[in-house]
Amino acid sequence: MRKLFVALLLVAVTAGIGWQNRVDLLVWAMPRLTALSSPVAPNRPVKWSAGPDIAALPVEQRPPNIVLIMTDDMGFNDISLYNGGAADGSLMTPNIDALAAEGVRFDNGYAGNAICAPSRAISMTGRYNTRFGYEFTPFPKIGVTISQWMLDQNPGALPGFIDAERADAMPGVYEAGMPANEITVAELLRDSGYYTAHIGKWHLGSEGDMAPNQQGFDDSLELSGLLYLPEDDPNVVNQKFPHDVTDRMVWAAGKFSARFNGSEEFAPAKYLTDYYTDEAVKVIEANRNRPFFLYLAHWGPHNPLQASREDYQSLAHIEEHGLRVYASMLRSLDRSVARVTKALADNGLTDNTLILFTSDNGGTHIIEQADINAPYRGWKMTQFEGGLHVPFIAKWPARLPAGRTYQRAVHHMDLMPTIAAAANAALPTDRKIDGVDLIPFILGERSEPPHRTLFWRSGHHQSVLHEGWKLIRANQPDQPAGTPQKKFLFHLSADPTEQRNLAEQRLDKLAELEALLAAHNAEQVDPIWPSVIAGPMVIDKHGGQPYEPGDDYIYWPN
Repeated sequence: MRKLFVALLLVAVTAGIGWQNRVDLLVWAMPRLTALSSPVAPNRPVKWSAGPDIAALPVEQRPPNIVLIMTDDMGFNDISLYNGGAADGSLMTPNIDALAAEGVRFDNGYAGNAICAPSRAISMTGRYNTRFGYEFTPFPKIGVTISQWMLDQNPGALPGFIDAERADAMPGVYEAGMPANEITVAELLRDSGYYTAHIGKWHLGSEGDMAPNQQGFDDSLELSGLLYLPEDDPNVVNQKFPHDVTDRMVWAAGKFSARFNGSEEFAPAKYLTDYYTDEAVKVIEANRNRPFFLYLAHWGPHNPLQASREDYQSLAHIEEHGLRVYASMLRSLDRSVARVTKALADNGLTDNTLILFTSDNGGTHIIEQADINAPYRGWKMTQFEGGLHVPFIAKWPARLPAGRTYQRAVHHMDLMPTIAAAANAALPTDRKIDGVDLIPFILGERSEPPHRTLFWRSGHHQSVLHEGWKLIRANQPDQPAGTPQKKFLFHLSADPTEQRNLAEQRLDKLAELEALLAAHNAEQVDPIWPSVIAGPMVIDKHGGQPYEPGDDYIYWPN
């Protein structure tokens, strides 16, 4: 009897320890279970479609080639173009900077949203994502479980909220896509005689008609895992943030994998940023004799923070490990731009190629680096400038003057109309296109601003920028029911870094901007699926800094 009691006690203690450490166990077990249930094949060569051996027309007589490079979670302060030195101030990004030196630098470029998938939907369609219900970002369902367990274990000074019933009905990350009846820039260009290639992140649905190949891309090398290299690869240096829900989710769901044109998953050949770059160079070389559109959607520098050991060793002067890993990831992205521009030059394509460079949203609080969005406040997921104000560059030697700076606000929704106009592709006439062709504005052929008013919406977290004034508002689910929304009103023309909240002093402007937002919302449609999580976001502190009473915060719904 005593032995049975001891055995039962051991089982109970083991179960109790397991339950207390259930998040750690889940993050440890998930990649292993995934590897067993859906193994990743060894690397296999990618066979890109190839153009003719001899061009039908000289390059200068052809429609321009177009390369759209979009990074992921790159902050405004992450390239030396805007700050004279990124990371600790010593990291130079000369090849990204050169795009602006040889083209146009936009000092007020805005992301379509403060979160990834809606920004990408806007960039591909030239339309506000809320016009077609693509309001929230798909994420793995395992993230809901991890979030709930971490909230149970450590509710935090600012509570988070999860609607478990809605979470059960949420579509999977690959099934939750942009409606297939939206017309993408790739569809426009393909129908205008372009070869279209996609490399990297898609995040607009990977099943059926939502997949890249069904949305206008002849070929697609798609990100299907979340790792830059296997965690235990000798050539990788990792940095984890075990107290952050999203970082735990990424590591739990992480695989080192890709797929080509919907194939089974296989391992990339090397560190992911360099692998994508190798393949981009192959696309350029194989299609140098015909017009092409290359959408190079890098995963970097999105977490998980993983640097190639070579890049990490080259930045030995940066003492803090996490910053050194992150800076190494930025270094690999700058190298990618160098190799893409060299491939264009080697094939005689530089002058007649439009290159556009931007980030899907601002830098994230997850990586615990204070200055990635400087001089702006806020982070990814917040509609403060730090979440929305992103790098934005255009280079087209045949049309655009070198070294020009454009100060007026431009937006991701302008990418599609600008690309379409460059390719002489007609925009759809059966739907509203919110973006504009930026070329006439850059050249001074149009003197008015491209936009008098811009809008952003993620559920109750909504913003409007109108003629230099910006309103940000969000619900307060941590307060009693019926509590008014939290509102911030900034005069960006005089206060570009959002230091002075004028919501109580300028009730006239507050009312004017709320009326604009109401009129805009009246034109939008309901989300395809509802928000399931409301998480607190401290505006002026990163994820490694504790909240203190008096800190500004908002709730971000997704």
